[in-house]
Amino acid sequence: MNKSIREIKEELGSAVWEEIPGLLENYASDTRSGVRLLLQKYHKQEENLRKEKERLDQMREYERQYGDCTYICGIDEAGRGPLAGPVVAGAVILPKDCEILYLNDSKKLSAARREKLFEEIGKKAVAVGVGVVSPERIDTINILQATYEAMRMAVNALGVEPQVLLNDAVTIPGISISQVPIIQGDAKSVSIAAASIVAKVSRDRMMVEYDAEYPQYGFAKHKGYGSAAHIEAIQKYGPSPIHRQSFIRKFVNH
Repeated sequence: MNKSIREIKEELGSAVWEEIPGLLENYASDTRSGVRLLLQKYHKQEENLRKEKERLDQMREYERQYGDCTYICGIDEAGRGPLAGPVVAGAVILPKDCEILYLNDSKKLSAARREKLFEEIGKKAVAVGVGVVSPERIDTINILQATYEAMRMAVNALGVEPQVLLNDAVTIPGISISQVPIIQGDAKSVSIAAASIVAKVSRDRMMVEYDAEYPQYGFAKHKGYGSAAHIEAIQKYGPSPIHRQSFIRKFVNH
């Protein structure tokens, strides 16, 4: 006797992705409209998954190029442009066979997706390092030098020494490890994409905590970037202790 549509739906719903093609083939001759719709849905999901795996494979070009290295580390930062808060760098070493679906440049992902990927990266990575440089330090040495400092801190926090660093666009001074600067690297390398997510989520979480401390500025919403509401708050309340004085001069009355 044929399985009911409900039974087929439950079977497909509980199957792992590797089992789906076989199940789709098994039910290919079933002419019931409910089954046809189910198969259409899963064929579409299978096609989307295939495309996602192809995209990720293209993002492993640099990892393949340096495949002789045991540890390949991606480096990226978050928070170079905001008026307030730290600049944060992420360093991530992924296993050679690691697959993290939907890994991408953090700016192309929703906050919810970034949070999920952040947790998955933490579970699957060989090592994760985070470097944080304060607003005061940014004002003292400038944002570019502060970014380099955060990146060096992130590498030192890994716990293992990588053989090569894949960096998003920059070459970090003061590091003896071989470096490969890649323009728009967070969209071209899975390692850099993972680092961009670690940096972004780490910094966003800090800014949410600062929002509880300084609620009048709205840090949880704009994360310290120069939105109209943020600039208005600076002009109304004056700068907070986490504002970058060198960034807000034109917004503050002297």
